[in-house]
Amino acid sequence: MRPMQGSRFAFGSFVLDPDAGTLLRDDVPVAVGYRALKLLAALAGQPGEILGKAELMDAAWPGMAVEEGNLTVQIAQLRKLLGPADDGGGEWIATVPRVGYRFTGAVERLGGAKRKPLPLPDKPSIAVLPFDNMSNDAEQGAFADGLTEDLITDLSRNADLFVIARSSAFAYKGKALAVREIAEDLGVRYLLTGSARRAAGRVRINAQLVDTESGNQLWAERFDRGLEDIFAVQDEVTARIVEALLGRLRAQSPRKRPGNLEAYDLCVRARRLMDDQPQSAREAHLMLTRAVSLDPGYAEAYRWLAMNHWMGRVHSGGPTEPERAVVLELARKAVALDPDDAGCRWVLAYLLTFNGDFAEADAEFEQAIALDPNEADAWAALSDITVLAGRIEEGLEQSRKAFRLNPYPPSWYYLTLGQALYAARQYEAVIETLRRDETYRTTSRRFLAASLAQLGRLDEARAETELFLVGSPHFTISHWRAQEPFRDTATLAHFVDGFRKAGLPE
Repeated sequence: MRPMQGSRFAFGSFVLDPDAGTLLRDDVPVAVGYRALKLLAALAGQPGEILGKAELMDAAWPGMAVEEGNLTVQIAQLRKLLGPADDGGGEWIATVPRVGYRFTGAVERLGGAKRKPLPLPDKPSIAVLPFDNMSNDAEQGAFADGLTEDLITDLSRNADLFVIARSSAFAYKGKALAVREIAEDLGVRYLLTGSARRAAGRVRINAQLVDTESGNQLWAERFDRGLEDIFAVQDEVTARIVEALLGRLRAQSPRKRPGNLEAYDLCVRARRLMDDQPQSAREAHLMLTRAVSLDPGYAEAYRWLAMNHWMGRVHSGGPTEPERAVVLELARKAVALDPDDAGCRWVLAYLLTFNGDFAEADAEFEQAIALDPNEADAWAALSDITVLAGRIEEGLEQSRKAFRLNPYPPSWYYLTLGQALYAARQYEAVIETLRRDETYRTTSRRFLAASLAQLGRLDEARAETELFLVGSPHFTISHWRAQEPFRDTATLAHFVDGFRKAGLPE
């Protein structure tokens, strides 16, 4: 998802909503393929203008090399779907020989479809927006981001608060929006905003807590301290916010902090690269390796290093037994160093399931949620494992909790949700979920292909399978079923059935 949905386009009896992936004729949904919808959005978004074939192909097949004939087929299907233009004469889409195509009809640009407001939780709810970097050095932006992330984590540990996750808070970075608009979009009442500057061994932080319903500033303070006091400042800010929202000073103990600021900086930079491409993952690996060498007692660095190894497995196609041992050793060390860190706990839990240690994994997940009920990533990861255990409705509910805490999540949340919806046999919902831009070009495509196949849309299923295998050429059903931590044979059989129907290799 993205905040601030884009425009919709009205032409004739049609309304096109590119963000929602829908086309309506007289308010009735029209069945339209993903590629055709992308082409129509590109054309209707620039009515009267000639769009070249290359531009259109990039809109529908971004980053892919495809034959021009595919474009011709999609345009023909769109013309058939739309019928004659309102004037009764020509077509909505005109061909410009040897150049491209042009949308001929009058288009009215409508406001974006406003997302239904999220209801406020039954406890004080807050989002920590990215702190502004007030330094002249752009490199210090990572310091301001790290401060924001740490405050989110500190507040998140309080079970009496509802705290929006990092990914969704950072969706507003650099955007000039009213605080009330942001709060309504995220479904929270309170926002923490601020700025940070680090220079000459000192750190200056301004922070403000705002009640967006009344517009009142509940608390504000400036800090000017030595850099060595940065974590004490974080603890103080967190305590003041909890006191303002709950009417009391927090009773829980402060988090265990790193003992080396260079290691901290490296970890902050590395975790921003975790969901990126293989080259970025390798950069993160070097940073995290350096961090643990500088601070051997830094639990969070070991946690991210474990996940970095695991993500390397995702990019390379599967872990060897020695790699499994290394990953688990790193995750166990993180928990041993800081048993009260929910992030370390859920990472260990998740990795244990892939080792078949289900009882220990379940206990670690339970402990992670108890330590931090606002840990959205833990809920999303737990949903993945719960579905594979055959407890599908429970897994869907865990996924809903993850999305509520993190309305604008990373792409892997959509993969997990798509997998849960497939297990629940909600195939249309899978297609709607996994054709979103946030996840469409990821390995979630295998569940999209399986859902299309289960609905009998075999041509579309095979096309998605072909695209999936471009990015995952070594995928086989037999390897996948051996690797995934299934605990329910009926659920496993259902996935295998869909993969086979979609034409994935045995």
